[in-house]
Amino acid sequence: MTFSELNTPLRTIMTPGPVEVDPRVLRALSTPILGQFDPAFTAIMNDVMIMIQQVFQTKNQWAYPVDGTSRSGLEAVLASVIEPGDKVLIPIYGRFGHLLTEIAERYGADIHLLHCEWGEVFDPEIIISEMKKVNPKIVALVHGETSTGCMQPLEEVGKACREQDILFIVDAVATIGGADVQTDNWCIDAVIGGNQKCLSVPSGNAPITYNDRVEKVLNARKKVERGIATDSELTEKKVHAPIRSNYLDLAQLQDYWSPRRLNHHTEATSMLYALHEGLRIVLEEGMENRFARHQYHEQALIEGIKGMGLELFGDKRWKLPTVTCIKVPEGIDAESVRSMMLQQFGVEIASSFGPLHGKIWRIGTMGYSCRKENVLFVLASLEACLIRHGVKLPSGQALQATLDFYSRDSK
Repeated sequence: MTFSELNTPLRTIMTPGPVEVDPRVLRALSTPILGQFDPAFTAIMNDVMIMIQQVFQTKNQWAYPVDGTSRSGLEAVLASVIEPGDKVLIPIYGRFGHLLTEIAERYGADIHLLHCEWGEVFDPEIIISEMKKVNPKIVALVHGETSTGCMQPLEEVGKACREQDILFIVDAVATIGGADVQTDNWCIDAVIGGNQKCLSVPSGNAPITYNDRVEKVLNARKKVERGIATDSELTEKKVHAPIRSNYLDLAQLQDYWSPRRLNHHTEATSMLYALHEGLRIVLEEGMENRFARHQYHEQALIEGIKGMGLELFGDKRWKLPTVTCIKVPEGIDAESVRSMMLQQFGVEIASSFGPLHGKIWRIGTMGYSCRKENVLFVLASLEACLIRHGVKLPSGQALQATLDFYSRDSK
């Protein structure tokens, strides 16, 4: 049996992730491999740490990627700080709050949940009030919930966590590099980002950062592998239970990313090259400029959706600027429209999950995919496919409304 050479179709990817990869990142992936302890490679590692600090807006010492998808970063942080029986408060307003719960449960946490309707966010005072009742060790919260297109305010919760000596862990997978995430100013103890969304890097490692409050917990649970531990490390007695995961053990990863360079795993060399270039592009554009670009094309997309006569899902007060959710018109098969857009135009948008599956479409305007031509193309293909499905629309008005916006507010 023979297999043909890879020849993937060209797509316009307008989902909430993965998104199109910046061509400069694709070029970086072809950079020659170096050994993981080659000084030329460890210098790249050091640069990546500094760039993560800058993109995450933090002075934390620890800022590095966990090899694996964004979920590996989430699990690494939770696995490393949760001991069996620890109280963890998780406010859920979409799919990924449930993911945080799933991970925390598997590591033996005593889970306390808050729920609000999908499409809404929490009043910070409700979370703070529950914190006082539960007195948890950890509050784990999603910043940008891509399943609903909503963004949870964090600053008040972070400051309350610090006042009550609670660890505040934030899933910023959908917002890092596309929306403002102020790690230090918002008193966030650990933040997990994602490659495949606003950073426009292929999925494969997860940039994270955490402060000395988290490091203290890690060091109390630290266990170095027998094959590489020193004699003193082998005989050291720990009061706290060791971190259950080996691969996702942040205490060991710290040693790997520190000047000690204690071997833990073989670093995903090419993925680190890609992240290096992706972060460099973010900083080259400038954080404020990048946030403004995402908001600019988000608004252009919204103008087109309204021009088409479609209704947005969710309240604009807490809209996630990198994801726009659209209500599916009554009687329309949402998956049939998505399939036609992909087959006929090569344009991909997303459905949603749980109670919103089949009820909304989600369009991502993230990273390299957040461009004028992409916004115009996704609107044109959506309008054409809706007309083919019998939806009565003011034909052509979506593109005209968006073009009017771009002409009026050119940047």
